[in-house]
Amino acid sequence: MSTSPKSFLTPEQYLEIERRAEFRSEYYQGEMFAMAGARRNHNLLVTNTVGQIHAQLRHRECEVYSNDMRVRVAATGLYAYPDVVIACGPIEFLDANEDTLLNPAVIMEVLSASTEAYDRGKKFELYRSLDSLREYMLVSSDRIQIERYSRQAEGKWLLTAASRVEDAIELESAGCTRRLADVYERVEFAGAGEDAPRAGA
Repeated sequence: MSTSPKSFLTPEQYLEIERRAEFRSEYYQGEMFAMAGARRNHNLLVTNTVGQIHAQLRHRECEVYSNDMRVRVAATGLYAYPDVVIACGPIEFLDANEDTLLNPAVIMEVLSASTEAYDRGKKFELYRSLDSLREYMLVSSDRIQIERYSRQAEGKWLLTAASRVEDAIELESAGCTRRLADVYERVEFAGAGEDAPRAGA
């Protein structure tokens, strides 16, 4: 069995490789982690969310990005690609490439069986060190449910959850609303019976 140590990459080396790569990789503590492709529900949830938020931010000093915008969490050394990010002006980037965001106000992750534990646990812990982050949202892809964690005084985070198609979640930091009916439009769940709730029906 090989005991050779893994090669350590600096953030600068990671960015040099990543900017030339044909696929995306996240970075943490000297290692790169390739990202798997997403399924239909995941892509629909991201697309529906970006479209919904973009329409509400058109005349505000905020911008919404989908999963190709890299975010640097300076305090922890994490470079990640959240599913959806909102940044409000003045928007800060790592350098003139404008492909690495430094000050997201809202981060959203779509949950899957393979990533849910990480998104709820370690990744959220790392994201919380971002001083700019006001809200963190988790969107289920196997049922209708959105959870919003909002930053409170003294570093506390308040959970608000919605699980009905007629519900809505407010994004207070960006001044917009996410209607679950719109977020889950055309999303279908495996094994759902005829009586199961469907968004956009």
